[in-house]
Amino acid sequence: MSKNTITQAADNIFLDLGFSAEEADNLLIRSQLMLALQNQIKHHGWTIDQTAQYIGQSSDQIKALTQGKIGQFSVDILITMLNQVGMTVKVEICPKPK
Repeated sequence: MSKNTITQAADNIFLDLGFSAEEADNLLIRSQLMLALQNQIKHHGWTIDQTAQYIGQSSDQIKALTQGKIGQFSVDILITMLNQVGMTVKVEICPKPK
């Protein structure tokens, strides 16, 4: 019988996936912004076309957002889109854990 080993994941899954610390931080931030935006879209019950029209993006961009295509979105555009759906983004700066 083989033994199963459980390894505690890092706070940032992107580190576990092999990304550099800088890229992992950026991906984590973008994923959190994307999830917040997806939640707002669901909360309002908007379709892809309604969302696109409301925030001034193409339907293809909103479809990519709902499919989690993180590489197509910068932090800047995600913050702008969140502002357009009535959300505000706050930033917390913390020292790195040792």
